[in-house]
Amino acid sequence: MISENLIGLFVVLLGAGLIFGFGILRKDRTVRSLRPIRAVQQLRRAIGLAVEDGKGLHVSLGKASLLDPNNASALAGLGTLERLGQISMVSDHPPVATSGEGALSILSKDTLRAVYRSGNALDQFDPDQGQLAGPTSFSYIAGTIPVVRNKQVFTNIFIGNFGPEVALLCDAADQGKTFSLAASDSLPAQSVLYATAQEPLIGEELFALPAYLQAGQFHQASVRAQDLLRWVVMILMVLGVLYKLVEQLLGISFL
Repeated sequence: MISENLIGLFVVLLGAGLIFGFGILRKDRTVRSLRPIRAVQQLRRAIGLAVEDGKGLHVSLGKASLLDPNNASALAGLGTLERLGQISMVSDHPPVATSGEGALSILSKDTLRAVYRSGNALDQFDPDQGQLAGPTSFSYIAGTIPVVRNKQVFTNIFIGNFGPEVALLCDAADQGKTFSLAASDSLPAQSVLYATAQEPLIGEELFALPAYLQAGQFHQASVRAQDLLRWVVMILMVLGVLYKLVEQLLGISFL
């Protein structure tokens, strides 16, 4: 029998190969070929209004440790922050990032610094744009709420690993009458965000957000690879059911 480790390794290699293939061989494909998501469409509109009015964006990256298995949500958040920084760099008020983990806070500063460097505006970069709001769950929420309520912030994006307490951030955004889009890899957080955020993203839509914001060809390639792998899994499940059905009805085992 094939061990689970070998199967897992095969899936990882297959996914990496698909991402590389879609990213290299299909450079001409654009984000328009992706399935439309209403929340992302509303986010683009909110970003445009914020830049037009000279208001700022706030990206809250959660509290995932980069050494934990759930760090994928933090990486997706950093990819989103980079793209949003590129879009809103021309605004009168620069984007602000908050996080609840030290290393993630440092990476948010480096991400924004790289955005300003690539835009030849490094002298406009302020290290305070990347903030460590608090090292614990509730101190992080308490430190982030003042940023959400800032009158110069028009759009709030909550993306990363949160607990149910993230509902307090969405409530603060709602009281300030600002746009909020939220996504988390935590099921308890997803449940409260579905009820409290103006535009929630569910499940793997979190990891697809950088691709929908046109953060880069490999982000879009990862979404196409994800969709293809989903079809592969569904086909294998159907074949498995058919095999068991034939085995039970005919009493024939093919293995």
